[in-house]
Amino acid sequence: MGVREELRMILPEIALIQDEALQEKVLATWEEALRRGGWTPQDIERMPFTLAKKVDINFAKHVRSVSKICLAVAETFDEIYKGKLSLDHDTLLAGALLHDVGKLLEMEEKDGVFRKSADGKLVRHPFSGVALADAQGLPAAVLHIIGTHSKEGDPYKRTPEAIILHYADFMNFDPIEG
Repeated sequence: MGVREELRMILPEIALIQDEALQEKVLATWEEALRRGGWTPQDIERMPFTLAKKVDINFAKHVRSVSKICLAVAETFDEIYKGKLSLDHDTLLAGALLHDVGKLLEMEEKDGVFRKSADGKLVRHPFSGVALADAQGLPAAVLHIIGTHSKEGDPYKRTPEAIILHYADFMNFDPIEG
């Protein structure tokens, strides 16, 4: 089985992106991040989703949960607001799937312990994530979501999709005990 097939199994929400070209760019971004970080797709099921506190929730589960919450919010808004708020579901989902992809460059594993890599001490994951996604030709709206999802985005006006992702991400961080 190839890397893309493994990624599709680990992150099945990729298949929910309707635009096939966007889906391919999301997969290509994950592939490049895995390659550059020296990881395998299975590693994202072992590594913690954060180093900020000790958690037993893996990176893949975090990405899946954030993605599913974003999609549920978008579907709820579509139903309740009936077009008064126009959301791009594919952009939101691509951003959700890639919001933390830079962590594959920010982390390393040494003697079975996950820690910040030398590069990760210099460049936080929102920045490396934007660079990875931009190199694969993802649109600016997705780059915006990746780049503004964390505290680095606080000074900037976020798009509606970026706001949803920002809160979904922190809904998956703040209540988790460390």
